[in-house]
Amino acid sequence: MAHKKVIRNGRVIDPSQGIDRLADVLIEDGKIVEVTNAPLESIAEDHEVIDASGLVVSPGFVDLHTHLRDPGFEWKETIESGTKAAARGGFTTVCAMPNTDPCQDSAAVIEDVTRRSLTGAAVRVLPIGAITKGRHGKVLSPMGELAEVGAIGFSDDGDPVSDANIMRQALTYATGLGLPIINHAEVHSLVHGGVMNEGPVATRLGLPPVPASAEAVMIARDIELAALTGGRLHVPHVSTAAGVELVRAAKSRGLDVTAEVTPHHLTLDDTWVYGLHGEVPDAVPAVAYDTNTKVNPPLRSVADVAAVRAALADGTIDIIATDHAPHAATDKVCTYDEAAHGINVLETAFGQVMQLVHQDLISLSDLIDPLTAAPARILGRNFGTLAAGSNADIALLDIDSEWTVSADDFASLSRNTPLEGVQLKGRVVETLFAGESVWRSDRLEQPAS
Repeated sequence: MAHKKVIRNGRVIDPSQGIDRLADVLIEDGKIVEVTNAPLESIAEDHEVIDASGLVVSPGFVDLHTHLRDPGFEWKETIESGTKAAARGGFTTVCAMPNTDPCQDSAAVIEDVTRRSLTGAAVRVLPIGAITKGRHGKVLSPMGELAEVGAIGFSDDGDPVSDANIMRQALTYATGLGLPIINHAEVHSLVHGGVMNEGPVATRLGLPPVPASAEAVMIARDIELAALTGGRLHVPHVSTAAGVELVRAAKSRGLDVTAEVTPHHLTLDDTWVYGLHGEVPDAVPAVAYDTNTKVNPPLRSVADVAAVRAALADGTIDIIATDHAPHAATDKVCTYDEAAHGINVLETAFGQVMQLVHQDLISLSDLIDPLTAAPARILGRNFGTLAAGSNADIALLDIDSEWTVSADDFASLSRNTPLEGVQLKGRVVETLFAGESVWRSDRLEQPAS
């Protein structure tokens, strides 16, 4: 007997189809049957009912940049814990970066991650292959073999491909595969030991700075190589006004360039390093040097935050990706110089980016698109949509719910968030993957079916 469900009385927003209306969503055997034109007057008794009154019904979110740390760093995160965290954040697809041990530079490792994800993951996991062997930037990985076993793109993640000729070869090779190259946008020689954004805060705290030019120079180089080769370039975690302008210019040239921004670069700036959630103190407080704010690229200036927000709103930046980077306590309970880069993001992402909607900087539909349909378009996959016949990957959202971040409540194994104790407005109350609930908040009261 077919397993039938209906999500009733919600505000359905599906940017892939231009839908934003009160409607019911009919599901059968894990697939979308229909988004109705309006709520139905009656439902057949053979349907399980999910009451979404007062909620937004969205396609499940798609994260093009996730660190699951598995294999090799399972004390920080595992496929199981990371995908449970993803489900709590409304994400039904996560793309796993290759900075694992061993790294994802061989068919065997890609196949292993895929095989274990099919049995141990709460949501869909798509592996990203390494650009170069060992992520050392010297010799290309067997990219064709990686694509054959499921790699959806290529990146050396936090180790940028510094050799321009290797990057040219990678873009050329990937063009034949139809897959994007995702190169960490940073020139290491310009960073030169820097740990936070170059500016007044770094000067006041006496921390080595990271100039915005470290990002801009790499983006500029990669755009020119994409123009030369015709390759697909995806620029990760754009964080500066200069980076935004380079991406905008590339798109005006008709180049195959896309870009992402993280929730933290949209909502936090470098004053958060003071440890006061964005307040600027008269004197440096004891809580300063908050290592949970250390991330790569670093939290930038207020002006840079405004620039990436505007770029997301006008479509220059295509998608929101978390760059979820879980770390053990020992990686963060240390000096700022010694601390690992990275922020735990999956479970706070939606609440963070909803700030833009509540501040009237972007419409809700225009926020949901870069979380759903837009990353699916980059991947060329049929998800991030509620179209008939697609997988019933769905997030139920309470956009006005206020909640306080407590890392102790995370499904993730790691707790490295600078948002501890911060109140957010907007949360995911239920996530369905292939029609089955993989996360449901205890705040969501479910009527009998």
